Amino acid sequence: MNKKYFPLLFLLAALLLFFWVKKNQGSSTERRKVRIETDAFVTEGFDRSITDIVYSKHARCRMDCRQIDESEVTQILREGILNPDKIESSSQGVSYPLEGRTHDGQRVRIVFAPKEKKLVVVTVIDLDREYACDCR
Repeated sequence: MNKKYFPLLFLLAALLLFFWVKKNQGSSTERRKVRIETDAFVTEGFDRSITDIVYSKHARCRMDCRQIDESEVTQILREGILNPDKIESSSQGVSYPLEGRTHDGQRVRIVFAPKEKKLVVVTVIDLDREYACDCR
């Protein structure tokens, strides 16, 4: 075989490998499955009428760091916009991220997870500012 064809064969093999890896990549496939599974929850709607709110230890810590109080959490629960791209599904259930501005102007994402007849606040994120926080 002529040596001038080796670079072309190498490039063709690299392209085939690239497409195979992209097609069989676990994380994107898993995300697609989660997205399909959670679409039903998005179309059914997120139940904002639940009044029994439980705060995880992590959420309390993040709220303290980011100076977000319970009234702001309930405000985002009422008025926030569901971000369907950030919905996650795990063995513990589905979590719904709501985004919006609090009454003091912070742009936040608050992640809620329905659990039985309660709503668990999983985490609170300030979308505009990084905070030095030691929450575990």
